[in-house]
Amino acid sequence: MTDFGVTEEGFVLKPFDVLLQEAVDRVKAVLGVDLSSVDRSGKDSPIDLTSTSPVRKLLEVAAFEDAELWKQMEDLYYANFVSTVLGDALDLLGEDVGVARRNLFSAGTVRFTLAGAAPGRGYIVPEGTIVTTATTPPLAFATTAAARLSATVTTADVGIAAVERGHDHDLAAGAIIVIDPAWQTVYLGDFAPATLKVTNPEPTGGGGDTESDQVYRGRLSGIARSIWTLDSVRQAVLDVDGVLDVATSDPLGGVDVSQSYFGQFDFDQRIFNSERHIGEPYFFDVLVAHDFRWPWRTPAPVPGQITPTVTGVYERVSAAVDRVRPVGVHANIVEADHIDVGVRAKVTVETGYDTAALLAAILQRLATEIGGPQLGGVIRYSQVMCAFAEQSGVVDVQQLHLRRLPPAFGRITFGAVPQQSGVVEAAVGENLVLGPTEVAVFRPDSLLVDVAMVVR
Repeated sequence: MTDFGVTEEGFVLKPFDVLLQEAVDRVKAVLGVDLSSVDRSGKDSPIDLTSTSPVRKLLEVAAFEDAELWKQMEDLYYANFVSTVLGDALDLLGEDVGVARRNLFSAGTVRFTLAGAAPGRGYIVPEGTIVTTATTPPLAFATTAAARLSATVTTADVGIAAVERGHDHDLAAGAIIVIDPAWQTVYLGDFAPATLKVTNPEPTGGGGDTESDQVYRGRLSGIARSIWTLDSVRQAVLDVDGVLDVATSDPLGGVDVSQSYFGQFDFDQRIFNSERHIGEPYFFDVLVAHDFRWPWRTPAPVPGQITPTVTGVYERVSAAVDRVRPVGVHANIVEADHIDVGVRAKVTVETGYDTAALLAAILQRLATEIGGPQLGGVIRYSQVMCAFAEQSGVVDVQQLHLRRLPPAFGRITFGAVPQQSGVVEAAVGENLVLGPTEVAVFRPDSLLVDVAMVVR
């Protein structure tokens, strides 16, 4: 006999054919029919149970309803586990541990307008420029791409995304009219005597939507169940908006009590072979990779103007760690090295294909696959080759090189330290290995991308 329902292997669903046969057997049992002398079709039975009989149709309808009930019971069973739950039931499990489903970031487009530009000069409004509303308090957005302006190109439209979550940032057209003064002083001060204005020609939206089940499930699966370990620190930092990835380092084991050597050192007296002074704090490292939409440090206040609108990632990560750290244990927060990566290749395309659209599709896939928010790791040559070769219309890919900028940082050596400058280009077939403190950043419009499209 097959066990149905809750078993050691999980929930086993009872299928429709089993339910129908059980219903047929119950009818025969009620009528007092010897089941051993009647075949499955109902032959020799005092009641017609063949596939076209009315009684058989009624049994099929009842069995179908029972099958749907079994499906509901299966959903209820798996709704008790984070790895299998869906929808509203996932929200209930999140409420049990105090982790709510988050809203998304409102997004839209702004238009920069340059006036008084010097002839022959180019002006760049960098990615991550903070633009706000004129309300109090202001609602801040950051650009997701760079805008290039000049005396001949005086307007440029770029995408923006809110720096805070929620539907409050879903604004009407024309609501964004201010470039953050602190940001402009630090990064756009050399525009003078030219002036720069901004507005959003269309409304912003999407802030009222919530994160998907997949993203929310990942947050719940990785939640730390203890108050003070490296996992709880990592969770607190990853919950900060703008943080892409985090790595923690605690070589002495003073933070993570799950380590086998925890408790074997007298931290209040000696640390290995060095004396520790009374009252000396204990430090561990937190390496943070962040999105360029959020500045690493909060810009300094502009004299005579309002304070900066956006708080830096460093300050917000420090505040998040302070909420979970014990007294005397402090975090040394370090910014990860953001490495621009790119490719150089010659691609042969079949006649009749739109080379511009094909190149855009290739670069979009590369941005998704190799520009991920992961510290360290390897950008594999084979993975990049597949991004090219698997596109419809691509006939051949030659001279494919992976590139990075800046080059690998200096190592401790004896004698003279070699100087590195310019773009590092790996040989054909060679992977691009990132250091443990590096995170890859791939931009389709980067100068490191040099792809020649040749029509066969």
